[in-house]
Amino acid sequence: MALPPLVEPAAELTVEEVRRYSRHLIIPDVGMDGQKRLKNAKVLVIGAGGLGSPALLYLAAAGVGTLGIVEFDTVDESNLQRQIIHGQSDIGKSKALSAKESIAEVNPLVNVVVHDTRLDNDNVMDIFAGYDLIVDGTDNFATRYLVNDAAVLSHKPYVWGSIFRFEGQVSVFWDDHGPNYRDLYPVPPPPGMVPSCAEGGVLGVLCASIGSIMVTEAIKLITGIGEPLIGRLMVYDALEMSYKTLKLRKDPASEPITGLIDYDDFCGAITDEAAEAVAGHTISVQQLEHWLSDRETGARDFVLIDVREPVEREINQIPGSILIPKGDFLNGSALGKLPQDKQVVLYCKAGTRSAEALATVHGAGLADAVHVGGGVSAWVSQIDPSQPAY
Repeated sequence: MALPPLVEPAAELTVEEVRRYSRHLIIPDVGMDGQKRLKNAKVLVIGAGGLGSPALLYLAAAGVGTLGIVEFDTVDESNLQRQIIHGQSDIGKSKALSAKESIAEVNPLVNVVVHDTRLDNDNVMDIFAGYDLIVDGTDNFATRYLVNDAAVLSHKPYVWGSIFRFEGQVSVFWDDHGPNYRDLYPVPPPPGMVPSCAEGGVLGVLCASIGSIMVTEAIKLITGIGEPLIGRLMVYDALEMSYKTLKLRKDPASEPITGLIDYDDFCGAITDEAAEAVAGHTISVQQLEHWLSDRETGARDFVLIDVREPVEREINQIPGSILIPKGDFLNGSALGKLPQDKQVVLYCKAGTRSAEALATVHGAGLADAVHVGGGVSAWVSQIDPSQPAY
């Protein structure tokens, strides 16, 4: 559907702005009026990571007058494969500050407001109040539902994007004019069912493909041109180089959103069974180091199992372990491979997948099985920093 412009135009463009944005000004659908609206717009970008990086750079280049950045993380070397707003010299720096500095290089005329904080129930409504449009580049379900519900309550549109491996999705949610995120995903997937990008990976350039589409939708909303993706979901497959658009409709049976909820509880990091399994059955990497030493001397006997995927094991591993991916535990094929006369110790990257596998192992009767809290990431950072992290 076509909608009126979201933002009123600024009073004027300076000579410098006319020179800078001249390629916009000669597009009849944008022109002087559209560029003035971009100048007057206040856009909040949540996350300065994979999607936030290209979104912030292109929003700044387009001449959006005020850009807000919500980001509490710091730049890590593994970010640089896709988070192009950051560079080598930014490692260890606040992502929000790094992004602000990069934006100043792209367009010093943009006013950048940094919200160096984690978005939560206590601050989301106050932060949203200062902006016309939200761009959601988050990568976890709890924050996505928080953003959606806050946008509904504040009657604001937001552009949503999602990426995983070779596929991306984009839509525009505006409850006053069409579906919201809960109409697409009424409930989050079961804990552990959908791996994060940190677990499953993402093609770096996919961030640019999806991020640029998100900015295109933002510009369309601000200036009132074209037909935004309200009521439509665009799906991009980089391997097939294909785009398809699916229609979305409001669910007439959905409950109205009347307030914010406990989103961590709603989404859940792990299943109830896994949470029960790890209680009293979690060891630290320091304990594991001692156990491995005892195993070498014959003072202790156990089998150490890596439940990650083979490609992850090629990056790093805890010595003395064997590989049995989590999927083999969930489908039951791993259970016949487990020794009955030795204690089972499980680990994954950070502890989530091993917790799910541990619940299955306990269900099979191996009550003394444990998992390693923090997984191989904790092992590398605290025991063996000679190995690469990911």
